[in-house]
Amino acid sequence: MRPIPSTIDKRKYSPVVCIVGFSGAGKTTVTVGLVAALKQRGLRVGTIKHDVHDFDIDRPGKDSWRHKQAGATVTMIASPHQIGMVQDVDHDHRLEELLPLLPAMDLVLAEGFKRGMHPKIEIHRPEANAKPACKGDPHLIAVVSNAALEWGVPCFGLDDLCALADFIEEHFHLAEQRPMACAGISP
Repeated sequence: MRPIPSTIDKRKYSPVVCIVGFSGAGKTTVTVGLVAALKQRGLRVGTIKHDVHDFDIDRPGKDSWRHKQAGATVTMIASPHQIGMVQDVDHDHRLEELLPLLPAMDLVLAEGFKRGMHPKIEIHRPEANAKPACKGDPHLIAVVSNAALEWGVPCFGLDDLCALADFIEEHFHLAEQRPMACAGISP
């Protein structure tokens, strides 16, 4: 079994932006909306969801679940339309270790990884969490909020996914390659 690489050559991999914030801020809602808005523009978008808890993506009783329960270190499910893999690991992988698993993407949206060294967009709703997660972080490139915030980075409304997608395309120089469009995308 080939281990997940521990270091990457950043020139070889897709640009990544971390969607960060505390629980309940709306990270998943914004991430899903951004995926739709960016895909509508013709971009190939990969996502990584960081979860500090254990998870199970297979259903009990299914063959692949039974393989894993029997002790397989890696279980892969393959169909004509999808591939899924569950692999045992010995540590919580850094984003840099996971990026090689998403080849040929125009952009990777990583939900979580707020302590990492990648560009970040914080989702902050003061009524959900008074304290911001990444205000002042040198990697913070924007904030999305239902409040007017002056953090020294662009601030977007929770329902302004088109403008946020425009910003991301410009920030990562994706806009020159793709036509900008954002019709009917809502959080």
